[in-house]
Amino acid sequence: MRIKIAQVGEAVLRQRARQLGVDEIRSRETQQLIEWMRETMHDAPGVGLAAPQVGLGLQLAIIEDKPEYLKDMPAAAVKERERKAVPFHVIVNPKLTLQGPSDVEFFEGCLSLAGFTAVVPRVRHVKVECLDHNGKSKVIEASGWYARILQHEIDHLQGTVYIDRMYSRSFMSTENYGRHWKDKAIREVRDGLRLE
Repeated sequence: MRIKIAQVGEAVLRQRARQLGVDEIRSRETQQLIEWMRETMHDAPGVGLAAPQVGLGLQLAIIEDKPEYLKDMPAAAVKERERKAVPFHVIVNPKLTLQGPSDVEFFEGCLSLAGFTAVVPRVRHVKVECLDHNGKSKVIEASGWYARILQHEIDHLQGTVYIDRMYSRSFMSTENYGRHWKDKAIREVRDGLRLE
């Protein structure tokens, strides 16, 4: 079942989500929600989806960066973004530790801000302590694009959207991104848009 994705302007996207207990995580309802969110994310398509994006103020998000999403990207772009396939997994009640300054900049989009993108500075390395889909503790250490996805989804659980972190001069339609900036290295984008 595909769930409607909340769009910016809906209050649930600006509220801090509540934590889930282990019994709640293991419940039939939450397990069904995870499956519905997975179908919704695949249909969109996207690489992550947080519960607030489907109207639920819960600290739960799903992530999957499929190999086929990378196959049409130029090798230089994959390398620059440090992007690798990430298998499907669930993060619940995550605690994020940023490891280093916000020194990596790339375009980001969001299923809750359909049709737009902007350059967002992020940290290259992160550590996340969370629970998995069974309520078991796990620690994720990630870098590159995977670290960016984690930061983006965990932001959603705190009521933050990428436009709160973006370089406002870089905000544009995905159509214009595809037409003018998609194949440019980030340094060319910085120069061309005069990002500061």
